[in-house]
Amino acid sequence: MQFEPKWIAWEITRRCNLHCIHCRSSSEEVVNDHPDPKTEECLRIIDDITSFAKPVTVLTGGEPLLRKDFFEIAKYGTQKGLRVCLATNGTLVNDEICQKLKEVDIKMVSLSLDGPNEDIHDDFRKQKGAFKATVNAAKLFKKYDIPFLINSSFTKRNQNTIPEVYKLAKELGATAWYMFMIVPTGRAEELINELINREDYEKILNWHYDMEKNEKDILVRPTCAPQYYRIILERSKKEGEKFERRTLKFSTGGSKGCIAGQLICLINVDGDVMPCSYFPIPAGNIKKQSFKDIWENSELLKNLRNFSSYKGRCGVCEYLNVCGGCRARAYCLKDDYMEEDPYCKYIPRRHIEGHFS
Repeated sequence: MQFEPKWIAWEITRRCNLHCIHCRSSSEEVVNDHPDPKTEECLRIIDDITSFAKPVTVLTGGEPLLRKDFFEIAKYGTQKGLRVCLATNGTLVNDEICQKLKEVDIKMVSLSLDGPNEDIHDDFRKQKGAFKATVNAAKLFKKYDIPFLINSSFTKRNQNTIPEVYKLAKELGATAWYMFMIVPTGRAEELINELINREDYEKILNWHYDMEKNEKDILVRPTCAPQYYRIILERSKKEGEKFERRTLKFSTGGSKGCIAGQLICLINVDGDVMPCSYFPIPAGNIKKQSFKDIWENSELLKNLRNFSSYKGRCGVCEYLNVCGGCRARAYCLKDDYMEEDPYCKYIPRRHIEGHFS
């Protein structure tokens, strides 16, 4: 496997006009201890990244549209060869914003939808009217022919609405729907007792398999659920059917489960390069090192790419190379990112043989 940066989430602000319960960056409306990088610094970071690679780059936050220089940053990234995307909560989207997104050639916009109605979504977002804003933003994107995908996060409080949320994402005309299985980082640490249990987790992934097998209109993918790739192989073999997956043009291709620090990373407001959006340990800092140096030489990233050093059931699993277990979840729940993924209930053959040899 070649370890090239294919996709970067870049947190250009931690400011946000919402206070979502599952926010991995604990965004607030006013953030004094983590100020936004200045425009000149953002342009320098783009120069740094593009001197090494041309990944899909998602401008995220916080709410990136709160930055007055958002469109300047996005335009510069496009001019330098990045495929620039936007992650927004939708509350600030209007006709003028859509026209500007077209002008700077934003390739894709991601919206969040965490419930099929106001009660559930607004409860997640801690803001009355958030659901209406997301739906309105989706309609505006359709009006202006701006492709968008929908990300949906789930815990026990909304897991029973998964099929309804998927259906609504289709009705809104999304290009893709990503089902996120929450990793308890940032503000989501408070949701530790609300995480979907292992048994339901497996059932949900099997539901997704059945749904995706028949889905022709919208691209779908479970995120932060690497075990899905094991389920695909298990079930397609058992059922004697070839499972063909379609891929989104502006994604990593969906060929493997956990790709943290292998094909993707997050750059946060402070310049820390994290293996993924939910992984709380930095591999380096772009204010002190080049992105290329961090990507190629970080000890943390080297560890994540050394599959032979994975521990527990993950280390002996026959599906290691297609799944890998969620490294962020292993760290958050077991305090060791090389440990087995505590959410996986699969018992590898070598694990069983080791216990009875």
